[in-house]
Parts: sequence; C-alpha cells; structure tokens
Amino acid sequence: MKIRIVDAFTDRPFTGNPAGVLLLDSFPSDDWLQDVAREVNHPETAFAHPLPPGGEAEWALRWFTPATEVDMCGHATLATAHVLRSTGAAKGPVRFATRSGVLTATAHDDGTLTLDFPTAQLTEVPLPAGVSEALGTEPLAAYDTGPLVGDLLLELADEQVVRALTPDHKALVAHSKRGIIATARADDPARGYDYLSRCFFPRVGIDEDSVTGSAHTALAPFWSPRLGREELTGLQASPRSGLVRTALRGERTLLTGLAVTVIEGELRA
Repeated sequence: MKIRIVDAFTDRPFTGNPAGVLLLDSFPSDDWLQDVAREVNHPETAFAHPLPPGGEAEWALRWFTPATEVDMCGHATLATAHVLRSTGAAKGPVRFATRSGVLTATAHDDGTLTLDFPTAQLTEVPLPAGVSEALGTEPLAAYDTGPLVGDLLLELADEQVVRALTPDHKALVAHSKRGIIATARADDPARGYDYLSRCFFPRVGIDEDSVTGSAHTALAPFWSPRLGREELTGLQASPRSGLVRTALRGERTLLTGLAVTVIEGELRA
C-alpha cells in the first residue's frame, strides 16, 4: 500500500510539521496502526478510509504518534486533506469522522487548505507549582485549554523568551493531559505573524512539536480578543517552523495553511 510523508503548514520541504499519511480500505487492528506510526516515527501518522455515502462524513480518520493514539491533530489532518486533493481521491470539501467529531477540510484555488475545528475553551488557572522550573522561565499567566485539547497554555513575557526556551521535557510531563503551549505576542507584526508559540508534548512521545494545528484552536481564542481581530497569523517557532492562519468563528476555529508531499513509497507490512 502507498505511504506518503507530507510536510504541513509550509510550502517548502523539510520545514513545517511532517506527517505520515496512509489511505486504507478499512482500519486494521490498533496494534498494526501503532506499529506503523512507530516505524514512521514522525510526530503523527494519519490513517484514513472512505465511508459509505449518505453519512455525516466521507472519510474516517485516526491519528497516532509513535507512542499513542491522540484525540485531535491539525497538521496530520491538513496532510491527509492535501493527499486526497493531490491524488484526486476527493474533490470539494471533505468531512472526516474523528474522535473530535466531524472535522471539515476545504481546498482553495491558491493551494491552501482550511480546517474547521472546535474552538478550545480557555480557563485561567493558577500557575502550577514547578512549571516555571520545568519551563525555565516564569510565565505571566496559565490557562487550561479544556478536555479536547488537553494542554496547558502559558503566556510568556515576549517573543525572545519563547524562542530561547530550553525546557526540562521530563519535568513538563506532570503539568498537563497532553502538553504545554508557550506563547507571546510578536515583537514586530510586520514580519508576517501576530503571535508565536512553541509546543512541548513529552507525555505523548514528542518533546517539541514542529507546528501544532490543534494548539491553534486555543491560541486563536487567546490572542484574537487581545489583538482585536478575528483573523490572525501564528508562527510556531520550532527549528522547522511554520505558519498557521487562524480565524475565530465562535465555537469553531478555522486553521489555514499549505502542505507539500515530500516522500511517496510502498509500505510492505
């Protein structure tokens, strides 16, 4: 069967966030899916298969890190939509049945893809004991992102503090269901982004994620009221880096980006 590696939230190979994508006839066993994800060894591997016509979605979609299945993943959904579009396997908007409900991907003439995801529900919380030491800096504030995202969002002093982080990944495991989102306002929006972030997910086997679409369902409702605009651009300042355009639409958040296929191969297992 065909396997593809797609770099998401970028227009250039070897940047953005890589995801494995497999289009199947049905889902094999969970053990097989996990074994493939472990072999691919990228932050996420997406598995999708077509559903019978007439239902609420056209494709079923699941996501696995090398360590576990996750409830929500933006970049691997973008990668899957890119594969469906580029191979002609689907045309027009695509609805995916997932553990996060029905998620929609819409392709545009300029090559971008827009994902329709649920907006995270933010709740300000006391700064957990030990998180400053684990992160290596004192956050300005902390926010729970709700059960679906499962991250702790931390607002930091400025862009340079975010870029300079060298956290203790093992110590971060204790502070959230999934991981840590560290964010700050952009120093200079003229550089093409309004805010930036870095995301650390050692609990699910990813010390630092390159570009995290799902985290932007929390970053959008955090930054939009502060910056006074529903539509923003976020930079994830990982070593690979990538841009996510966000549009806050009440209970839904739109995530827009590009993707590029880097590898096509044959899985012999």
